[in-house]
Amino acid sequence: MVSASFIEQINRADQEITLLINSLSWSWTDWFWMVMSDIKIWIPAYLICACFLFERLGWKKALIILAAAAIGFLLCDQLSNLVKNYVVRLRPNYTSRMLRDGLTILEKRGGFYGFFSAHAANSFSLAVCLIIGFRIDRTHTYKAFTACALVWATLVSLSRIIVGKHFFGDILAGAIVGLTIGYSIGMLARFIIRNFIDRNPTAQEGLSPS
Repeated sequence: MVSASFIEQINRADQEITLLINSLSWSWTDWFWMVMSDIKIWIPAYLICACFLFERLGWKKALIILAAAAIGFLLCDQLSNLVKNYVVRLRPNYTSRMLRDGLTILEKRGGFYGFFSAHAANSFSLAVCLIIGFRIDRTHTYKAFTACALVWATLVSLSRIIVGKHFFGDILAGAIVGLTIGYSIGMLARFIIRNFIDRNPTAQEGLSPS
């Protein structure tokens, strides 16, 4: 059984790490973190990824990957809402100790509860699902895309701490959930493609039955 003092120590460490990361915001970088925290900035980036998926994989495989990414996004979002209302852990911008110790707040406070971060879960889920999708195309390694996708997800996640919306623990849990869901959904999509598209020549673009 976990003692109350141990939980308090973990909570205290989480608060300290959050304040440390939150302090990385300077006036000349605030705009960057607010942009990364805004979900609308995701739209152009993922539209570009979608276009490349269609170009690299063909429309059938691309649609399967995009459907998987959308399902992963929905699962992360709904699971985050469910857990937030069950755990009821206040966001740092509603926590008196964090405000007293100088938490920087760059956005509106939002809802009361923050565990776990939907932004972190969604961004990592999308990143992993897209990485798996692109690697179905074996003509490229996509190492650069893999690195960029993971860095993007990390920056989105860190931005939620720096704008004052989440504790580090919220982000860590969200990232783990996102990686798990993204990998599971992505591998399921790859299984479907390999077993129902690649093994069926008549189902592939540009081919017709003999």
